Amino acid sequence: MPPDLVPRYWPASELVAETVQVMTDIREWLRDPERVRRLAYGAAGLIIALVITTAEGGLSVPAGWAWLVVPVGLGAAALRQRYRALVFAACAGFVAIVSTGESVQLGLAAACLVFVSTCEDPARRPWLGWLAGLLGAAGALATALLTGRGMYEQPFVFVTVGYLLAILLRSWSRGRALTREADDLRGQAAWLEQRTNLARELHDVVGHHVTAMVVQAEAGQLSADPGAALRAIAGSGRTALSELDTLVVHLRDPQAAIAVSAQPRLSDIDELLAQPLRQQGVTVRVSVDPAPGLDEVGVLTAYRIAQEALTNIARHAKATAAWVELVRVGDHARLRVSDDGVGPPRTPRRGSGLLGIEERVRARGGSWELTQRPGGGTMVQVNLPVANP
Repeated sequence: MPPDLVPRYWPASELVAETVQVMTDIREWLRDPERVRRLAYGAAGLIIALVITTAEGGLSVPAGWAWLVVPVGLGAAALRQRYRALVFAACAGFVAIVSTGESVQLGLAAACLVFVSTCEDPARRPWLGWLAGLLGAAGALATALLTGRGMYEQPFVFVTVGYLLAILLRSWSRGRALTREADDLRGQAAWLEQRTNLARELHDVVGHHVTAMVVQAEAGQLSADPGAALRAIAGSGRTALSELDTLVVHLRDPQAAIAVSAQPRLSDIDELLAQPLRQQGVTVRVSVDPAPGLDEVGVLTAYRIAQEALTNIARHAKATAAWVELVRVGDHARLRVSDDGVGPPRTPRRGSGLLGIEERVRARGGSWELTQRPGGGTMVQVNLPVANP
């Protein structure tokens, strides 16, 4: 036998994998409420058409009257939603009331019409299809009793089932819509948080280095060695550019984590952050607890807050001395940055710097305050929860 004619059989593993993939695709397809609604409408329309057109007798009216439900239902598709619900409800009531014990299959058509009417009802609590179906079922029961055909309660069951199925579909659709909306809102909130973090990092990093460059330039004008000032300015500029490059990566890829080129250390507060003030002639004393209990994020938070506070002193305080103290006090680490300058304004303007401090502290579940230092000047005090209480 030629090789091309030899039957090829799928290995069992490939067959199982294909089956699982098909089931997964179907499940994903059925996650869309609109697709499920169209599928349910198609099934309901098919049932209605089959039941109505195959009913040849056993109705309380000639069978031809019942057949009118099909073109009327098709024509209702061109109407507005609330009018469609009204037409389908009327059809449900009509089919229910003309059915008898000999044409009990019409209950399926009544159930489908109640289902479609309830799904199409724009009211938050739909009742039109349900009421019309109940009235039709009550009419069918009254007709059966008057004609001596006995109890005929099946239409009540069919109408109830159709209504409950519609309510389930509406609830599921609304739940899926709320889930999608919540996912979108979470995505937007994450995007806004990333933008806020980026703005805060840009302000802290660029603001500090630019302030340092201005201080170095002013000091260089009075220095006997202007070249040293230029070299210091160049160093600050290179550091600022390096930090900017890192942040620009996040602008290109919003999913990338915001990070500075090198994780700061608490010792850098004295070695790096205090230098611009010292070049201004300000005496800066830094006292950092060697074990403040802060994790990596807490260290970065304390560093950035100290950076912003010292930058504000260099810009606005006109101080001759400044103090930075970070110490653990019970279940929190206390950061205190103070100076002997002009003191805080009576109504502090909440610019990007103070707003950034507040956002950082709130994100860590801490507290902070901006007050006048005893003896004159300004004091920023921040309490941050420790990693290991």
